[in-house]
Formats: sequence, structure tokens, C-alpha cells
Amino acid sequence: MFQHAFGDPETDFKARDRITAFLSFMFDKSLTLNEEIWGYFENESLKGAYAAERPQAGRIRYWEGVRLIWRLIPLCLRLPGKTLIFLNDYMRVTRNAAPSLPHHYLIMIGVDPNAQGRGIGKALLTHLFCLAESDHRSQGIALDTENEENVVLYRRFGFTLNRETEIGSLPVYCLFYRKK
Repeated sequence: MFQHAFGDPETDFKARDRITAFLSFMFDKSLTLNEEIWGYFENESLKGAYAAERPQAGRIRYWEGVRLIWRLIPLCLRLPGKTLIFLNDYMRVTRNAAPSLPHHYLIMIGVDPNAQGRGIGKALLTHLFCLAESDHRSQGIALDTENEENVVLYRRFGFTLNRETEIGSLPVYCLFYRKK
């Protein structure tokens, strides 16, 4: 999704800057709204992290909304219009595919490429499963991926494919894990 929305950060400095701005906003949003942010560290070095929305208990408070808008304005000024339209379409489509029952929503998850294959992603997901299981409001976890190989991985963790769609030319797989 990042390359589709922002360009290739390996070859395009502007793409790298836009991704950094977007991720910064997303983490600020998660902190402002008291969403779950969790990291996996080895020797004081971050090797993986996730951000997940909790089941919403209520509406955004006034000052939270003001702070988010204050952070959103500079982001909108840094991103091209087509990127903003794509991100809005992505969010609209993926949120409509999520179940209507209360659930955690895995916004993003990532593992340092040099640390992949060592169980860090599994540890991150296990932590999120424990969080969802202990939350009486949550009925499970929803997530989206653009990588068909990830669908196989998430199915091994008990997720089911709710919807397969495309946003532009980007395939999107919407999955859900229902609590037992």
C-alpha cells in the first residue's frame, strides 16, 4: 500500500519524506486517541511494532479532534491530491468491509526486514490476541493486507477472509479473527 500511495522510498526521496510524515501522523493519532501501540525490542533496538484501534467506547472528544486536525493539515499539505484521494478510498473501502460488531482494528504491523523470520511478527500478533481476548467489548480483530501471501499467514492465526477487493489496481484482502 505504501508504494502504491507514496512511491518507492528506495528511489524517491519525496516518497520517503511522505511516508515518514504519514507514519508520524498515524502514531500521533494512535497516541491521541489512546489506541494500542506496542513494540518489540532487542538490545534496546526496535525490531517490530504494531498500532491497533480499540473498540470505540464513544466519540472523539473535542480537544482530541482539534489536535488531530492540527496534525492533519500539515500532512495534507505534504501529500499530493491523488495520494489523499487514494488514502481516503482505502479507508472507506476497508472500514466498510470490517464487521459491524465491536473489534480491534490492526492499523499497521511491521518487522525490521533484518529481523524477519525470528518470530517477532508472531509475538506482536500474540500480544494483540491477548489484548483482544481480555477486552470484554471486543469480538475480535480486523485487518487489511495488500499482499496475498499475508492472507495465508493470517489464516494460520485463525483469521478468515471477509472481502477481497481492489482500490484502483491494488488488491486488498480484508480479514477478521473472531474471538472464541
